[in-house]
Amino acid sequence: MLDIKTRIDKTIKEIRQLCSSLIIAFSGGQDSTLVALIAKDALGSEKIKLLNITYGKYTYKKSIDIVKKSAEKLELDLLIKPSTESSEEVWKNGPSCNRCTKIVKLNSVKSYVQNGLIASGANTSDSWGKTGIAIRDGIYSPLRYWNKKEIKEALEYYGFNIERIGENSIREGCKLKHLMKIMGNPSYHGEAVSQANEILIDELKNFEREIANVKIIGPLSSNIALINVRPIPELKIREKIKNKIRNLKTIDRVQWVDKPITLYISANPGLFGNEESRKWVHIGRIQNEFAFPVKIEWILSKNRRLETFQIVDYKMEDRDDKINCG
Repeated sequence: MLDIKTRIDKTIKEIRQLCSSLIIAFSGGQDSTLVALIAKDALGSEKIKLLNITYGKYTYKKSIDIVKKSAEKLELDLLIKPSTESSEEVWKNGPSCNRCTKIVKLNSVKSYVQNGLIASGANTSDSWGKTGIAIRDGIYSPLRYWNKKEIKEALEYYGFNIERIGENSIREGCKLKHLMKIMGNPSYHGEAVSQANEILIDELKNFEREIANVKIIGPLSSNIALINVRPIPELKIREKIKNKIRNLKTIDRVQWVDKPITLYISANPGLFGNEESRKWVHIGRIQNEFAFPVKIEWILSKNRRLETFQIVDYKMEDRDDKINCG
């Protein structure tokens, strides 16, 4: 087990061996910020550029400010560019952050980078990082052997404090990851997840929390908003947020997750038949972003468009409705 200083030095040495300059796919989060800090030590500021890709309505308004402040603090050049690919196209076949990263984020980065090596923050928490491959398709992963605990310790070593959006204390991203079903209609499903999550973050700006998100679930004909905040705010704040989200034209039902919940998930045959994959979706993809413990009832999907999964309904202790499996 390497100490943090030794791990940083080892990564600096590797960067110097592989790169003369580097463009970093920069989100402003922990992973890409650490890559920027280490690369700056390895090559110097003049050899590093930060490239941030925005995703239209699925980018939190606060994230742009965070990216700009972090770049200024790092004293590195920053380019902010819109995505050249559509996340909505990926979501037409069901939620898939990994596929969105590979198809949308990395392709967009590549479209703006004609020459030079691109660095990502991929680490052991990502399927990309778990491959252990240093460079693949022009993307370099200097943190591929790092875990989240080590990344956090390294940022503390550098004394670099990252401002949060307030969505998740461990991993923050775009709003689209909270759409837990097929993107059948962007103006309905997409607007719901975008507007509801922006409302929540804005209303909680003075409230300290570990997580804050609005999961959009339900059959394609109905948007159900499940509000997750931990620690849970007082009733007055919850009612205000619930009413604002309920007033959105794209939202059909609103529920605060204030106790353990059962989710009814329709899965494509490959996922449904693979116990390890179902376990990863449950623990790695869903539980981390829910405010209370989650149980899952799996349903074999008959929808050929669904390549991953879709949360079609839920049940809480005080709710016993007929489940709509879509």
